[in-house]
Amino acid sequence: MSSQSTPGAAEGSISMRSIIGPLVAIIIGIFMVILDGTAVNVALPKLQEEFNLPNLSLVQWTVIGYALAQAAVIPLAGWLSDRYGAKRVFLISIGLFTIGSLLCALANSVEMLIAFRIVQGIGGGVVVPISMAFIYRLAPPNKVGAVMGMMGIPILLAPALGPVLAGWLVEYYSWDWIFLLNLPIGVIGIVLGIRTLPNISRQTVASLDALGMILGPLAFAALVYGVSEGGIDPATGQSTWTDLTTLIGIGVGLFALILFILVEVNKKNPLLELRVFRSGNFTKGIIVQWVSQIAMFGTMFLVPLFLQQAKGYSPMESGLMMLPQALASGLFMPIGGKLSDRFGARPLVMVGMVITTVAAFLLSNISADDGKLAIMLPLGLLGAGMGLFMMPLNTHLIQSAPLNLVGRVTSLTNAAQQVMMSFAVAVLTTISTTKMQDLMVAQQKQAPDLPIFADAFGHTFFVLIFVAVAGAGLGILLKKPAKVEGGETANAEVPIIVGH
Repeated sequence: MSSQSTPGAAEGSISMRSIIGPLVAIIIGIFMVILDGTAVNVALPKLQEEFNLPNLSLVQWTVIGYALAQAAVIPLAGWLSDRYGAKRVFLISIGLFTIGSLLCALANSVEMLIAFRIVQGIGGGVVVPISMAFIYRLAPPNKVGAVMGMMGIPILLAPALGPVLAGWLVEYYSWDWIFLLNLPIGVIGIVLGIRTLPNISRQTVASLDALGMILGPLAFAALVYGVSEGGIDPATGQSTWTDLTTLIGIGVGLFALILFILVEVNKKNPLLELRVFRSGNFTKGIIVQWVSQIAMFGTMFLVPLFLQQAKGYSPMESGLMMLPQALASGLFMPIGGKLSDRFGARPLVMVGMVITTVAAFLLSNISADDGKLAIMLPLGLLGAGMGLFMMPLNTHLIQSAPLNLVGRVTSLTNAAQQVMMSFAVAVLTTISTTKMQDLMVAQQKQAPDLPIFADAFGHTFFVLIFVAVAGAGLGILLKKPAKVEGGETANAEVPIIVGH
């Protein structure tokens, strides 16, 4: 059985000063990977024009392929870092992402671009879960929340800055610069990582769970695809939830997920350690995380659409309007992390979700005639609320499991996050488009005008109010994980012992 050790003490006495170098290297890697996830969305019309395509259906696979590749490799992150070492896997992943970026910039057909985006996704998919586990194991025991909060800044900042940067590059330069910018950033991240990241002791693990390796990636990738395909077709107004491709994706994903669970819970050394769900504290925490992600990622998806469709802003203008959210989240993220070390996740989740509820309420009352301040204020509140609770909640989940399962837990939570992001976007798109169709019928209009766009998006933000309230209510159930001698987090409800 692997011995467990205290975060920070795992590799000797690590001070806050000594963790700055590794933290910067990891932040560079995370920022680059997450930035590309949202930046390419803005460039899709330009890519359609560049490759002389009749519509967006094929070029959208540059985004879908990237997301599916990430969903497929995330379940492998924990096993890879345990077997080969977190530093080695992190550096190889950043290197593969950087190479994929160069290939994307050189692509001369949309098919090549899709293939190279998949290479990017394979490299980038394991970066976030490995980074979270890496930093948690290095952080001084009494500073885990503060360090995780600092690492969380790029996780919320990058999605907001991606559209701004991409809009500027596409408008004034060319689409390939979205990928070329990754080259110096990737090289700096690799060099800094080689020099500063410590070699965390590898765990003795069994050979790869072959059946889990097949079923896990298949389940999460199929679910992401199926849920992404669901929604309302804007051209016809018809639901796509019953389309064959949607049903096959969701059906295959659910079937593979059930088989995956049955296989993993009976294995001594599973690919993903699902036995952490025996901890009521972990289970309640991840349910709260899923609910909060629907509110968070749903809003981040809806607001740019509202700004462009209802307000007529350009992609770059929309990105600039999102800056208050990014700046507020960046300001409150380290504050939330530091407070979580003292008070735990529960009060921060409750306060953060209340702020998010207020922001959703203000957004639900926006009309097409409202000025910029009426939009920027709730976006700032939204960023503050998310920044306050997101990383404390992630830290809570990690602390609710034994230290030797940290890598597996971050893989599990990030794989589920990919599915919840797709679910949030698909469901909220369905709600907004359905409301839009109803308003057009009621007003006997052939196409939506600005007031209809505003009313439809306001209705969808109103739905998010209840999601945020549910998150705040569930946050009450969270308990601060118990501590054992030396500051190590222990699962007080159920011991999970895994042999290696």
